Amino acid sequence: MESISPARLATALLDDCLAGREPAAERVEWLTALALDEDEAVALIASRSLFGTLVEGLADRFEPALCDAYANLFSRVAAQAVPGLDSAVLETRYQEVRRVRPPAFEPADVYVLSRVTLGADIAVTSILMDAARQRFPTARLWFAGPRKAWELFEGSSWSFLEVPYGRTALLRDRLGAFEPLRQALDRPGVLLLDPDSRLTQLGVLPVCAATAHHLFESRGFGGESGATLPALAREWVRRTLAIEGAEPWFHPRLSHALPGERVAAVSFGIGENPAKRVDDPFEEQTLRFLLDSGWQVLLDTGAPGGEEDRRVRSTVARLGAAGQTIALHEGSFASFAAFIAGAGLYVGYDSAGQHVAAALDVPLVSIFGGFSCERMRQRWQPDGPGAKRIIAVRGQSVAELIEQMRAAVGAVAAGS
Repeated sequence: MESISPARLATALLDDCLAGREPAAERVEWLTALALDEDEAVALIASRSLFGTLVEGLADRFEPALCDAYANLFSRVAAQAVPGLDSAVLETRYQEVRRVRPPAFEPADVYVLSRVTLGADIAVTSILMDAARQRFPTARLWFAGPRKAWELFEGSSWSFLEVPYGRTALLRDRLGAFEPLRQALDRPGVLLLDPDSRLTQLGVLPVCAATAHHLFESRGFGGESGATLPALAREWVRRTLAIEGAEPWFHPRLSHALPGERVAAVSFGIGENPAKRVDDPFEEQTLRFLLDSGWQVLLDTGAPGGEEDRRVRSTVARLGAAGQTIALHEGSFASFAAFIAGAGLYVGYDSAGQHVAAALDVPLVSIFGGFSCERMRQRWQPDGPGAKRIIAVRGQSVAELIEQMRAAVGAVAAGS
C-alpha cells in the first residue's frame, strides 16, 4: 500500500463508489493517514487528492446514490481524523439530518452556514437565509462562515460567526471548523440550516444535535431532474420551513454609483479551475467587442498578484489604446458585486458574478465550461427572471465561441 500514490488511491476509491462497490477500508484508512501525515508536503498532496479527486468527484455528479457513498466514506475519514468520533454513529446521524422535515421546535437562534464559495452563497445559502428571515421573525439570525463570504451580507441585520475555511488546506485544517461550530451551536434553542456546507463536510460533522440539524442535501435533493440549485433550494425551504417564494439576495456594506447606463461588468475569474477558461484570444476579443458595441467596461482583476490579475492586465495591455478606456476593479468580490447591481450587462465565465447578476435580474452572458457532466451544468447555471444566455463549452473552437458570445450579448442587450 505504501507504494500507491495518493492520487491513485483517490482515483481507485472514486471508481469503487461510481461502480457501486464498497470502498476498500484499507485504502480509505491509508489515504486518510497520508492526508494527516506530519510531513506537510505529503499531507497536502493527499488532502488535495482526497478532496479534489474523491469528494468533488462524488459531489459534482449530483447523483442521489453517491450521497450514501460519500456519507459512508467521509464518516470513516472524520472518525480517523477527529478523536472521539465514531464512523457508524456519524453515518446514522447523517441519515437523520438529511431527512426533509419541519423543525421540531421554535428556536431562539437560527444559524445558516456558508458554503464557502461565493457563488454558492448567493445561489443557495442566501435562499435559506431569506426563508429563515421570514419563518423565524423573533429569532436571532446568524451567518457562520469565512469573513470574505460575510462581506456579501454584512449590510444586513444578521449576526456573524466567523469560521475560517481554506479550500486548498490540509485535511486537519479543513476539519478545524468542527470544534468552533460545535461550541457555538451545540446548545438548547439553536436551529441549524445547512446548505451542504464544507464547514460540516456536507453534513457529516456532528456540530449540534441531529434533531436541530437540517441538511439541504443539494447533491441528491433534485433526483434525476435538471433543476437549478436555486430552484431546488426554494423547494427545500418550502417543504422544510413552509416558506413560498424565498429568493437569492445579498446585502453588502458597500454601494456604488456607476457612470451611465451602458456599463458592462466583466469577470474572467475561473475559481482555480483552468478547465473553465477559453483559450486566447477569447477574452481579448470579448472586451474588444463590448467596447466596439458602445459598452463602458468594468473588469474585475481578482485577487491582487494572482493568476487572474496577471492574465487580465496582460489582456488589457494587448488592447492598446482601447484597453485604456477599461475601468479595472481591484477591490473585494463584495465590492464588485455592488457594481454588478448597477450594471446594464454582466459577462463572464461560470463564477460567482453570474449568480449575483441572476439574483438581481441584470442581463447576463455566462460562458460555462469545465463541467464534469450535464447535470452539473444544469445545477450550477444562473437562475433568475432576467435576460440571460448560457453558452455551454462543448468542444467548440475559440472562433465559434467568440461568435456565440457576440450573438448572446446582442440578444440579452435587446432584452430577449
